[in-house]
Amino acid sequence: MKAARIDDLSQPAPRRPLPAGTSDALPGNIFRYVLQTSALHQAALAVLTSAIFLLELVPLELQRRIVNDLAKRRDFDLLLTLCLVYGSVVLVHGLGKMVLNIYRGWVGARATADLRKRIRLTAGDAHGAAAVADARGVEVSMIVAEVEPIGAFAGYCVSEPLLQGGVLLSATAYMIHLDAWMALIAALLFIPQLVFVPLMQGAIVRRAAVRVRTLRGLSASIVAPSYDATRDGPADDARIDDAFSLDMGIFELKFSMNFLMNLCNHLQIVAALLLGGWLVLHDELEIGGVVAFISAIARINDPWGDLVNYFRDLSATNVKFRLLASALGEIAHDEMPSSIV
Repeated sequence: MKAARIDDLSQPAPRRPLPAGTSDALPGNIFRYVLQTSALHQAALAVLTSAIFLLELVPLELQRRIVNDLAKRRDFDLLLTLCLVYGSVVLVHGLGKMVLNIYRGWVGARATADLRKRIRLTAGDAHGAAAVADARGVEVSMIVAEVEPIGAFAGYCVSEPLLQGGVLLSATAYMIHLDAWMALIAALLFIPQLVFVPLMQGAIVRRAAVRVRTLRGLSASIVAPSYDATRDGPADDARIDDAFSLDMGIFELKFSMNFLMNLCNHLQIVAALLLGGWLVLHDELEIGGVVAFISAIARINDPWGDLVNYFRDLSATNVKFRLLASALGEIAHDEMPSSIV
């Protein structure tokens, strides 16, 4: 059955129209494609995202008040009321994020389906034996390995930086409100990340781009009807070894960067405990402020890590999208896609 399906790929598929308002050709930029296919949905996601990150700081303030009121007033009724409010806010916030994630997943899956249709239609129009063989290899690689992450990115490409950036800025403002000196020390310990993160991210993205080209070449070689394991085996083995080396390089950079980021995050907490404890002992800060400040540090570090991942995904996805658009253009003109070699 599998062999029959692969053989079927050598026959051009019947032409089926794309949805109204779209065309075979892909724009040269991932954001242009997103706006072309889902502008209204991205606007709705932006509105929902704004409402969610505005709720993000309410639990921090409630934590501060609960701890301070418990230490000062020892009023259980007030404690119960604040805890009920806290639970309600967390429930609303959690439900909002659940709806946001489901909505983003739907937009991403819709973009994935659209890209797969474009690939199928474009490759189905390729003519000539050599062109068809090469087109099919690229088509399989793109449909199976490349299209899904591009489509998934389309689901959160606008809402993710808005959400994490909004949380980051609002948490920073709240830390300054609690104590400017503590916020300054936390910022100083954050600065090293602004140096090593972009450098390591750039190295990861460069390796990811080479990996995409390597796997495309492997797919085109294996799926081609004229494939001969004896003749093509050494070259394919070399591609597999190259992909392995690239994967390991990406893993090493990624997890080394995570280690350094976590180290900086914990140093921020230690500094907050030292300075905050000193201020509490000298009656210059309430203990609830220290608790809220430490929680705010987590509110900064988590979205910062998510933004780092987002820009990593942005760079890698934009490279994949440009390669996809270039390959589809060459397939449409019955050319061997140069981006696979």
